[in-house]
Amino acid sequence: MTASINIPVYSDALVVLGTAGVVVPLVRYLGLNPVLGYLGAGALLGPLGLGSFITQIPALYWVTVVDAENVRGIADLGVVFLLFLIGLELSFDRLLSMRRLVFGLGGLQFVISALALSGVIAATGPAPATALILGSCLALSSTAVVLEVLSQRGALMTGTGRVSFSILLAQDLAVIPILMFISLLGSHAEGSLASSVGHAFLNAATAVGVIVLIGRAVLRPLFRIVGAVQSPELLTAATLFVIIGTGVLAAVAGLSMALGAFVAGLLLAETEYRKAVEAIVEPFKGLLLGIFFFTVGMDLDVRDVARDPLAIMAVVIGLIALKAIIIILLARAFRLPWRVALETGLLLGPGGEFAFVAIGLAEALGLLSHELASFVEVVTSLTMMLIPALSLLAERLDRKWGDRPRGLSQTLETRPGPRSGHAIVVGHGRVGKVVTAFLREHGLPYVATDRDANAVTEDRASGLDVFFGDARQAAFLRACGLMEASAIIVTIGSRTTVDAVVLRVRELRPDIQIVARARDTEHARHLYSIGVTDAVPETVEASLQISEAALVGLGIPAGHVIASVHEKRDRFRAELQRAANDAAQAAGAEPAPEGAPRTSPGGRLLASVLRRLASAGVISGRSTGGGF
Repeated sequence: MTASINIPVYSDALVVLGTAGVVVPLVRYLGLNPVLGYLGAGALLGPLGLGSFITQIPALYWVTVVDAENVRGIADLGVVFLLFLIGLELSFDRLLSMRRLVFGLGGLQFVISALALSGVIAATGPAPATALILGSCLALSSTAVVLEVLSQRGALMTGTGRVSFSILLAQDLAVIPILMFISLLGSHAEGSLASSVGHAFLNAATAVGVIVLIGRAVLRPLFRIVGAVQSPELLTAATLFVIIGTGVLAAVAGLSMALGAFVAGLLLAETEYRKAVEAIVEPFKGLLLGIFFFTVGMDLDVRDVARDPLAIMAVVIGLIALKAIIIILLARAFRLPWRVALETGLLLGPGGEFAFVAIGLAEALGLLSHELASFVEVVTSLTMMLIPALSLLAERLDRKWGDRPRGLSQTLETRPGPRSGHAIVVGHGRVGKVVTAFLREHGLPYVATDRDANAVTEDRASGLDVFFGDARQAAFLRACGLMEASAIIVTIGSRTTVDAVVLRVRELRPDIQIVARARDTEHARHLYSIGVTDAVPETVEASLQISEAALVGLGIPAGHVIASVHEKRDRFRAELQRAANDAAQAAGAEPAPEGAPRTSPGGRLLASVLRRLASAGVISGRSTGGGF
């Protein structure tokens, strides 16, 4: 049995997985960025680090990577998944709303930075094509590290966060033509470059067109069938099949797998399955992208830094300074405040992860020598390692100038993002539809979810913005923006599912408002005991509404009847909450989660909607929220 196992491959894979399971959590505990942890671990445990001493110390064989090629194939999938998620996050509406910063500021930043860096590099001796490749690669910034740093600072929704994201989005879009350009140069053998470029672009357009046509015809029906089975495993398998399948199709056509995955993400971005797919892909992307950074770290030879540290540090400082100056000047030209311009310049001045992808492709095609590629990778890695320190400097600048007028920055900070301050409606049956209609009428943003694939398809065809997914899964709730939401309304009819959703939400967000539908008073007491803000029992609401109709019919003034019904309802609610707390204390448990908020006016509005639906008999119909 042992003889049939490729020990070196498994040994190297275990080292990488051990890094993900041990080293990276330690790095997070120390407050460092996990990307930097992967890079550092790869440099230390790779063939050019401790692995170079295996001959002298044989025991290092089991804690180092012997051959980088053993894990490089898996690592390349990390970039494929990252580009798929970038495509999944995009939509025409989102790009249109951000067009000024994405295509204006971001596009100019990339073009000007690439040309400036190419000019500087060409002046040192390399051929124009080589200089253009390197300049384009170094013009990119690190999406993974910058967004992680901004997230840790809670600055994603600030002016700096939004401007940085817009520029990074433009750079991510620029990666595709960069990879195509390198592939064209690498495949150019005979004939004029213009004819080769035209032929290659024709093949690329044909391949992308085929992917789009197949995707539009197959993707939605495929996910509808898989969703109807309600099997998380099959949905995961279908998602992986689409990502890798489109990537392979693009590779067969002579393009990069990342381009195919990006197109697949764009196709799924406008469907009802986007958030469910995002929740599935995120863990794979994190692990595979970590392996990618680990393999990048393995190619870094720290001895290069030791041989000529002054030259490398000069290039590192020069790269950050040149890009930062360009970004600052462009930001000011777009009338952004100095504070936002300086912070954005400092964060985006360093290089990015896609430079490793493009440089690796150029080296594999013979367009760059190994020595030059290694030098540029070392420089890029060092600049990325400086991002947390530059972020601290930017934060100090923010504190220093925080009280000054902010102009456009203030506008950006006070404008809610696409997933900020919204409500999440779990279940889009008859009850959920009425709830979302009320939310729209009052101008409240929301995300509606349902697990019935056929019902979601019908709702989307009717123009309703509903997403397929299971609200009992933490990843799906996060994809719906739970961490930024202001309330969650559970309209499904299954008692066990309501309980599971409430417990999961309270686990993730102890402070959020939860308005939930209850089957009866017993269920309402239970919901209060596990932390809902307001429970709406169907039986109580029906009796109250029957009483209201009877009293008005018997001649009692409507105003007095409504007041008495509201008073009775508040009394019922107080009794249910008190009973839930008493039961919890008798059982030796906490009365109710301390973080559970009291009912706000918005919560009372949502609860009143559910009550009126209960009184009208709507709740007894199809309102289970899609097959839970």
